[in-house]
Amino acid sequence: MQSSEDERPRTIAEVAEEFGVTHRTLRYYEAQGLLTPERRGTQRLFHARDRVRLTLVLRGRRLGFDLAEIAHIVDMYDQPVGERGQLHHLLEQIGRRRAQLEQRRRDIEVTLAELDDVEARCRRDLVGLDASISRSLEAPSTGRTT
Repeated sequence: MQSSEDERPRTIAEVAEEFGVTHRTLRYYEAQGLLTPERRGTQRLFHARDRVRLTLVLRGRRLGFDLAEIAHIVDMYDQPVGERGQLHHLLEQIGRRRAQLEQRRRDIEVTLAELDDVEARCRRDLVGLDASISRSLEAPSTGRTT
């Protein structure tokens, strides 16, 4: 059960602080139709619904969805629970995003392995150069002057 404090409308400053975002971000999401705060003159008041939607938007951003995908998913929040087509759409989006992230993980693993190889070669080359310099410093001089 939510307390009356949870239901209290919040100002843009309060919501920005609560979610760790800027006022500009909140205004942008409002302009995109993702949030619909109540307007009292120039003041924006964010109700619990807006804060839930913002939670979903920020989660979608962290998962790498673009704003159009997020808007579609967040709009499901206002629809009756269990709408079959919407749930299928969400599952498709999740599957696509998961495949993208798995590919990105494979790409990162390949890149890290390549970096390991280059690093190992650089370290071997440095050891070889250091040994070469040491040998040249220890070699007897020929006594010739130029």
